Amino acid sequence: MSEDISKINYQEVLEYLHDPIIIHCNHKIIYINQAAATFFKCSQEDVIGADPLDIFQESSKQAIKKRISSAYDRPAEVIEELVYRMDGTIVEVELYCHPLKIGETKAIQSVIKDITEKREVEKRNIETIREINALATTLVPLFKGVVVLPLVGSFDESRATYLIDHVPIKVKESNVECIIIDFSGIYKLDHLVADILFKITNVMSMLGVKCIISGMRPDLAVIAIELDINIAGISSFSTVQEAICSLN
Repeated sequence: MSEDISKINYQEVLEYLHDPIIIHCNHKIIYINQAAATFFKCSQEDVIGADPLDIFQESSKQAIKKRISSAYDRPAEVIEELVYRMDGTIVEVELYCHPLKIGETKAIQSVIKDITEKREVEKRNIETIREINALATTLVPLFKGVVVLPLVGSFDESRATYLIDHVPIKVKESNVECIIIDFSGIYKLDHLVADILFKITNVMSMLGVKCIISGMRPDLAVIAIELDINIAGISSFSTVQEAICSLN
């Protein structure tokens, strides 16, 4: 294939892109593609000649102006910003700026990515993690002064740290005298996380709360030994039921 790519219609390519594109020079917009017109809720002709700074909040304009000045010679780092649409609504976006030459004239091509959906997903993920962490610190009461802390699922450092930060508080608030920590529901655990989780037993001891372990699998016991964690003085049972029977 020997076609000359220099004959490609660059503007036609831009029109087919789904991302909003703004080309500007000397603080004047000289072109936006249809995706940008749709995003900003305007016609392509409406913004020709306008200052690209107009889409930004007043508090950001100085930094954006400086960014534009440097982008004539080299691509600017990707940033996240709030921009105005023509109807006054504000949208959070990722902003890419690249140098561009139109003949001998230096210009800048700015690519805008709407990250509203990305932020919503992140927000939902945070809420989910918060709910999971809340469930992970749920103390199940058995009878007066005795509770079970079932550890379930995969534990990473964040979740384990949340556990050790919040369980002691709940234990004190609930006047717990004995806690059974059940490890049987854990299916993924690394050494760092195990170290944090096993420290809960030490914290309980310092609070004057009797600690019993149940569901300790061989691999968890090996990790405890490798971490030089002394659990010899802690009562350990295969199941929660056995642990409960030991209290009677």
